Amino acid sequence: MSDFTSEFWHLYVGGLTLVSIIACLVLLWISGTTKAATHGDNTTGHVWDGDLKEMNNPLPKWWVYLFVLTVVFALVYGVLYPTFGKFQGVLGWTSQGQHAAEVAKVEKAIAPIYAKFQDMKPEALAGDATAMAIGERLFMNNCAQCHGSDARGAKGFPNLADGDWLHGGSPDVIKTTLTNGRIGVMPPMAAAVGTAEDVRDVANYVLSLSGSPHDAVRASQGKGKFAACAACHGQDGKGTQAMGAPNLTDGIWLHGWGEDAIVRAVNNGFTNQMPAQAGKLNESQINVLASYVWGMSNKPAK
Repeated sequence: MSDFTSEFWHLYVGGLTLVSIIACLVLLWISGTTKAATHGDNTTGHVWDGDLKEMNNPLPKWWVYLFVLTVVFALVYGVLYPTFGKFQGVLGWTSQGQHAAEVAKVEKAIAPIYAKFQDMKPEALAGDATAMAIGERLFMNNCAQCHGSDARGAKGFPNLADGDWLHGGSPDVIKTTLTNGRIGVMPPMAAAVGTAEDVRDVANYVLSLSGSPHDAVRASQGKGKFAACAACHGQDGKGTQAMGAPNLTDGIWLHGWGEDAIVRAVNNGFTNQMPAQAGKLNESQINVLASYVWGMSNKPAK
């Protein structure tokens, strides 16, 4: 109800709900006390299919009592729980509070499972079969949607099993990434590079850095124009992990390989987001998950 900008809506919703409940009782009372015009045989005069007559019998008492009970239940429920507008109910129940209580209950139940992993180094955790089984389930539930069940990623989603890391692949950096998330931005650079032909020259120069097939003439012409990109990727094109700028010399292409793909990247830029997991996973879970991810591209300790 906090989205409403006027108290009118709170009163409107709460009042309409209360009136609807009371109206049910009024309707029941009217139907039970009003006598319909009937004939001497207690029929209304309506006949169907030749001999099916409509009678004017009262409602069964058990049905009336049950109906009244449901109305009373609705009123009691409305007093105890949020029902009438923004009135929170005398119990103060909220769905957010219920969720928090259930999360706390689950965390209390799983705490003993993670307790033995708390003081272990990530390198040692990556060699623990029990920890890695838990890490695999955490990965499947929270990471596989983007990075794939085998963690090898897809176009636009990094491969976590190859040892190529935009921000660094140490356990602590992985843990920071999981906790806080990442936002990677490559701005459109076409205006800084020059003309459309200049962009293609730079694309060929970038391809040459990794030894990929390229036009040598265009690459030589694009080398000088690469200065516009060097602020992030470095003069040698090896990238800058502090900025998350990819290494352009290793032949690993997050957003597609080839001249056209690089031209699109220069012209349009990219914005990638890795969502923070701190809101879904506790510190112990992130510790195990980070060790699992680290272990995919590193030989775990025995």
